Amino acid sequence: MANLGVLAKQTTLLEFDIKQRPLDIAEKLLAQKPRIIGLGVYIWNAIETLSLVRLLKRVAPSVTLVLGGPEVSFESEAQEICALADYVIQGEADLTFPELCNGILGGTPPTDKLVRAALPDVNNLVLPYSIYSDADIAHRIIYVEASRGCPFTCEFCLSSLEIPVRQFDLDPLLVEFEKLLQRGVRHFKFVDRTFNLNVRTGTRILEFFLERYTPGLFVHFEMVPDRLPPALRDCIRRFPPRALQFEVGIQSFNPLTGELIKRRQDFDKLEDNFRFLRQETGVHVHADLIVGLPGEDVESFGQGFDRLIKLGPQEIQVGILKRLRGTPIIRHDAEWQMLYSPTPPYELLQNKLISFADMQRMGRFARYWDLVGNSGNFTLARELLWRDGSPFLGFMGFSDWLYARSGMRHGFSPQALADLIYEYVVQRGVPEATAQQALDADFKRLGRGEYTGQKDSKRQRHTIREGDNSADAFEKTKKHSLPRQARH
Repeated sequence: MANLGVLAKQTTLLEFDIKQRPLDIAEKLLAQKPRIIGLGVYIWNAIETLSLVRLLKRVAPSVTLVLGGPEVSFESEAQEICALADYVIQGEADLTFPELCNGILGGTPPTDKLVRAALPDVNNLVLPYSIYSDADIAHRIIYVEASRGCPFTCEFCLSSLEIPVRQFDLDPLLVEFEKLLQRGVRHFKFVDRTFNLNVRTGTRILEFFLERYTPGLFVHFEMVPDRLPPALRDCIRRFPPRALQFEVGIQSFNPLTGELIKRRQDFDKLEDNFRFLRQETGVHVHADLIVGLPGEDVESFGQGFDRLIKLGPQEIQVGILKRLRGTPIIRHDAEWQMLYSPTPPYELLQNKLISFADMQRMGRFARYWDLVGNSGNFTLARELLWRDGSPFLGFMGFSDWLYARSGMRHGFSPQALADLIYEYVVQRGVPEATAQQALDADFKRLGRGEYTGQKDSKRQRHTIREGDNSADAFEKTKKHSLPRQARH
């Protein structure tokens, strides 16, 4: 939108979500009487967008449909949605989309449906931050970027195709950030793949926010886990608690897996950086692990999970491997017998080392870990699930029991989960008083009063049954905070 030039005045930016019916979205789009509709397609909205495109081509065939986004930038010829559309822009469309629109409106459209966008010089782009509305600022986390691309070649990630890293000129960028701060923005989320790759740039950005810090400011960065030189450390430790969040993509501690997928990490430096972040700073650390990478079985993943637990991140995002279109991970399909779902988000179903049944178990593990381990609701009680043993094995045992006990992947109230945790740990030898004390402390910390235990068995039976148990309902109600691999 920011780079449409003279076309911006006759263009409307509309946003929808996957809870809305494609039919209703089509109605709202066509009410604008458009000549061109551009749609961004990602794995999280690909199914809904295909339905929308089918409708639009049926009821408004004269409207030109242009697709863009990572889902259609690769393997386009094999996709129904691309066959239905009039044009597909492959790559970063900031400058190519207005060129295409001008050609269509001027009577000189391209002859090829597939339009490969040249990689833009980011410093020739108009920055888009003034387009954020007052409503956006009041109700949303604001997304920003200081660079594009990634220097690494991890085969599961689309960022590995974006070499070299292109850095925005910081002077005009920081002017725009200053304007956002003046308008009341307090939550900034950087989508840069590796904010700490360039130490000088990272330090200057951090210093900018540190100098302007007021209570409530929150800034999120994705970082390379084994690169925190002294200059960055000195700056990071000066921030007050909960002002910074770092998303740290570890993905696997297995050396063979790292070699297979071309992901190089110095685990000694990684662990030293984690200790620094947890012991000397107030940074909230969100770490990522991926299940199903070539060369890693469930046991190896569990060992990595336990290793990460010891490092103490506040959150561990357990993601199932996805076969993103265009990524070179497919070169392992034959050797490692990688079998993926044919529909978005293309999650791994099984491979040579992990059966379909175990992948399903790991999917439930990831879901329940979000509810219990990452939610912050059970900081003390969760450790009763493994006590002095392996956190992975302990939580896997709980995960298997919880699914057998409830038949649900979601729809649990906090009280219901507390009751189930209490029931599980007491059955396995934890004294009732110990379980009660841990859950009571968690409830009080969150302002929920005392944990009352399972005195009312009818209430407990009711709470574990509430909520829709369908997979469709989960997909429609989950947040748009996707694992790193899915976003990229």
